[in-house]
Amino acid sequence: MEYSAQCHCGLLTARYSTEKPPVEWPIRACQCSFCRAHGALSTSDPVGRLQFGCSRPELLQRYRFATGTAEFLLCRECGVYLGAQMSRDGARFGILNTLTLNPIPPDLRSPEAMNYGGETAESRRVRRAARWTPLVRESI
Repeated sequence: MEYSAQCHCGLLTARYSTEKPPVEWPIRACQCSFCRAHGALSTSDPVGRLQFGCSRPELLQRYRFATGTAEFLLCRECGVYLGAQMSRDGARFGILNTLTLNPIPPDLRSPEAMNYGGETAESRRVRRAARWTPLVRESI
């Protein structure tokens, strides 16, 4: 199945492909200050596909913080956080903020609170490469 997501104004978009039904998606509520401030509930599928797009690249905010191991994608027009991406060994991976799905599947699981504060930058990259969704080549 393929699912569509976008920021509030529609400038940032995502296409998320997974064979898992929404009731089986892992829903994570990261406890870092960024994710809590945005109310983000992330999901990913290591055997799925994810593509981020932007119709006006000048309005895409790529934000890095803390370890700088990932880019968090935000719309400069409406302020919505769509997802994050990272590269490792030539491969690219991402997560999607499920609250940007249109429509949001009604049967999503309850989120699991996650705290990654004790990870090193390298262990963070390893975990993400194992759990996050591969990005398609055309992704921004």
